[in-house]
Amino acid sequence: MALRIVAGRPDPAIIGLPWQTPLEEWTDQHVVDLPRGLSRHVVRIVGLGEATYAIKETVEEIAFREFRLLRDLQRLDLPAVVPKGVVTGRVGADGEELPAALLTEHLRFSVPYRSLFRNGLTEDEVPHLVGALVVLLVRLHLAGFFWGDVSLSNVLFRRSAGGFAAYLVDAETGELRETLSPQMREYDVTIARENVFAELLDLQADLWADQQGPGVDGLEVVDLLQERYATLWEELTAEEEFSTAELWRIEQRIERLNDLGFDVEELDIVTDYDGDVVRIQPRVVELGHHQRELQTLTGLRVEDAQARRLLNDLTSFTAHRDLGREDRTLVAHEWLSTIYEPIMAMIPADARAKLAPAEVFHEVLVHRWYLSERAGAEVDILEAAEDYITHVLSQKPDETLPTN
Repeated sequence: MALRIVAGRPDPAIIGLPWQTPLEEWTDQHVVDLPRGLSRHVVRIVGLGEATYAIKETVEEIAFREFRLLRDLQRLDLPAVVPKGVVTGRVGADGEELPAALLTEHLRFSVPYRSLFRNGLTEDEVPHLVGALVVLLVRLHLAGFFWGDVSLSNVLFRRSAGGFAAYLVDAETGELRETLSPQMREYDVTIARENVFAELLDLQADLWADQQGPGVDGLEVVDLLQERYATLWEELTAEEEFSTAELWRIEQRIERLNDLGFDVEELDIVTDYDGDVVRIQPRVVELGHHQRELQTLTGLRVEDAQARRLLNDLTSFTAHRDLGREDRTLVAHEWLSTIYEPIMAMIPADARAKLAPAEVFHEVLVHRWYLSERAGAEVDILEAAEDYITHVLSQKPDETLPTN
């Protein structure tokens, strides 16, 4: 049987991997030491030059189905890992057929939930983790994606301005439709409750028994998940009715959605027969409002909560330097060259794998606030950055592979 590799943009180095060997037997020659979550399949993370891939063994038909579904999610710009290829026709040294392999691009600075708990996730941070999973699920449902196996294990988390952003990593049971019925959405939420509750019980037995993790009530967590899902879905999709004397409420609704980080690309506005009552309903809602604004101004591509944090600092920079009358793009360029980039340049090479650059900047801002409060006066941000990098960042674990 001939080895077959199906890929959008194939990496020639993939051919040189030991495909004739079962994945669980791959050695440190190829496998890199990065945290990976629990999976029903054998999964390994592999480094090939500058690229890093997650490789999963599975049934050939399922591998191709998941590969195509992940490509669909990528085209829709939804938060999911990027599929890189499928390898079939694998034969072991004993002549036995080996499972097909699905390759996805490893998500830099992403961490599975168990690693977050092991590395000191606090009880106060657990709701942020739940919120990230809820936002991911709502975004997928808005796009017509039925997940079928919502769980913490099927997600990778990136830190985002003190919170988290969630990315789908396992679409094996997923299905993309034009729209989802309320029953399908309800089923996904029910599955999420059951899986997350079981995962937290497992963590409690594994970590919390040795007092390595925060004390978390699993039932409270899944109740919070269901409540937040219902609240966010209602805010993003509910029909709102008011009189024509209250047309300001249209702008208010859009502003509320913008504050949540969502853009309204289409708004259905209907009046009654007499024109006295107006009904509005968002039709197309997309996350990334702050992300797109920051990228337009600075070219930086970061998580949406990080973008909001950076935009707030840009606003403070504008006010402190009395640049309110200047072109905003020019002000953003000045902020980038005098504040953001100098701080990034201060990070030593051996600390660049610890946090994403925008998350470092967020933590510098938090650190500056603490230093200023302690000093009773505002501390210069570059001084705060130097203190943070020396005393805080240096103590954090690496969350991705170092780069040259």
